[in-house]
Amino acid sequence: MIAEAGHYALVLALALALIQSTVPMLGARWGDPALMNVARSAALAQLLFVAASFTALVMLHVASDFSVVNVFENSHSMKPLLYKITGVWGNHEGSMLLWVSILALFGGLVAAFGNNLPLSLRAHVLAVQGWIAAAFYLFILVTSNPFLRIASPPIEGRDLNPVLQDIGLAVHPPMLYLGYVGFSISFSFAIAALIEGRIDAAWARWVRPWTLVAWIFLTLGIAMGSYWAYYELGWGGWWFWDPVENASLMPWLAGTALLHSAVVMEKRNALKVWTILLSILTFSLSLLGTFLVRSGVLTSVHAFATDPSRGVFILLILCLFIGGSLSLYAWRASALKQGGLFAPISREGALVLNNLFLTSACATVFIGTLYPLALEVLTGDKISVGAPFFNLTFGPLFVPLLAAMPFGPLLAWKRGDLLGAAQRLTAAGIAALVAIAVLFAWVHGGATLAPLAIGLAVFVIGGALSDLAERIGLFRVPVATAMARARGLPRATWGTAFAHAGVGVALIGIVCETTWNTEYIGSMKPDETAKVAGYQLKLDGVTQRQGPNFREMIAQFTVSLDGETLRAMTPSKRNFTTRGSSTTEAALLTRGASQLYISLGETNADGAIAVRIYHKPLVLLIWWGPVLMAFGGLLSLSDRRLRVGAPRPAKAARALQPAE
Repeated sequence: MIAEAGHYALVLALALALIQSTVPMLGARWGDPALMNVARSAALAQLLFVAASFTALVMLHVASDFSVVNVFENSHSMKPLLYKITGVWGNHEGSMLLWVSILALFGGLVAAFGNNLPLSLRAHVLAVQGWIAAAFYLFILVTSNPFLRIASPPIEGRDLNPVLQDIGLAVHPPMLYLGYVGFSISFSFAIAALIEGRIDAAWARWVRPWTLVAWIFLTLGIAMGSYWAYYELGWGGWWFWDPVENASLMPWLAGTALLHSAVVMEKRNALKVWTILLSILTFSLSLLGTFLVRSGVLTSVHAFATDPSRGVFILLILCLFIGGSLSLYAWRASALKQGGLFAPISREGALVLNNLFLTSACATVFIGTLYPLALEVLTGDKISVGAPFFNLTFGPLFVPLLAAMPFGPLLAWKRGDLLGAAQRLTAAGIAALVAIAVLFAWVHGGATLAPLAIGLAVFVIGGALSDLAERIGLFRVPVATAMARARGLPRATWGTAFAHAGVGVALIGIVCETTWNTEYIGSMKPDETAKVAGYQLKLDGVTQRQGPNFREMIAQFTVSLDGETLRAMTPSKRNFTTRGSSTTEAALLTRGASQLYISLGETNADGAIAVRIYHKPLVLLIWWGPVLMAFGGLLSLSDRRLRVGAPRPAKAARALQPAE
């Protein structure tokens, strides 16, 4: 009965989504507050029913009810409890149920905490959320029902994909979906503004916290996915320009541009049309990512579905929402009044430049990802677009962006002083030059441009610190006064500094790992020693053990440096008999921000084991950077200006009826 109850709850959620998408719109058209308030009740009730449906699927997996197709295809009675729970979204049907659950969660949050919104705006926003939810409920019920029964239930399940039996599955997809789906709120606000024909600084204040929440989760989700692929796949790489990786990067780039554009709109009531367009494009790219992963058009380690009917259904949803929203934008955008003017050399100008580079970078990733698909459809020819294309197009766009980044916060609004900002960045420039000189003198080998790239990263970090130092008057006023000013700075200012510094930190990690990575690839027998980057790694032996649902071969290495034993490393290979496949479990030894990395290959006929050993200098900075960026986002989110809500413009106060 649990499966039937879960399915019935999903049908009721669809009915509520249809009510939420129509009744409040009629109420807004007729000026009826009672009908407009239906949006709030419907959104909260929809969240309740979809949560019940998701809970039912979790219970079925935990109980190993193999009479349900989804449980049979993706679970095993001997699988650890953690992986039984995370396996709920480790497949197409369950992941889509998680997707709509998070969509309902965001709608419920707007309903619960959106009391400061004008009643008609809240009604329109929740109605748009209802449209999106209804489309995806239909998709799940028609093509991807997770509660289908098996007439003759088997005794045992087929087990979850071994690659997904990892703690990363508990963290990466939920965070990624919180980012993807979170941008639906920005989209709904944009469509609501176009419907009402009214957008102002208060609108930007309302939409910015939701955009920031989505951006924070998407940043952490992408970083976690990168680290998961790094240690799980055994290749030792952190980013492969996989099409599905690109599908998550594109909305992140557009979302970053949207955040900066919303700041200009909030502060200066400018860039209205640009902000609306970015709100639409960011969520459209999130929908595109959903299509790429679940349509079967891509062959990827990340892709879930191969059923063409599902792809056609999602493509219809894609055309409906992207095409419809862009058509509405083309029709109504000209009616939106532009805000105040500003000089090219100003903080607004710097943010516009930032957005141009971000959207151009997003466009290159979009073209590189979809061009092979389009070419195959049109001509039948298959080509692959890999790292060389993306590195040569994406990289050059980020160099000027990073060079300009420290100047933005130091420029005044409306009209800035570029020379004055450059003078305040003198210390950051000197630190960058010193870093470049030291690296050229100290490091031998590697790319010639690597020291310049690290110098640029130091300039970005130094620029963030210079902005803080300038604001608190460091070295110009007594220390006590400077500390008092630091405590009084808005949290958004601290958040901006941390986020920008995080970009520099990640760049240092990327350059060091790709330039000075050392590797050993070969076959080893017990008691043999390999040398990598000054480390000695001795293979002590190989043992076998039986896991709960796999057989594991474990190799033990003793690691020493300059004759001193550090510790043992135990990489392994796991063989999952039910699935008939194996996984590589890499061993990692962390020293500071650097890592030693060992993964195992196949065993040769003479008993030797193929091994890959890497030394990756400062590799952890690649992921510490995004964590720092997300922390900056959290600081900005906690800023009092975002907590107290948006003030209404005086002229419009009488026209906007508050929500109840």
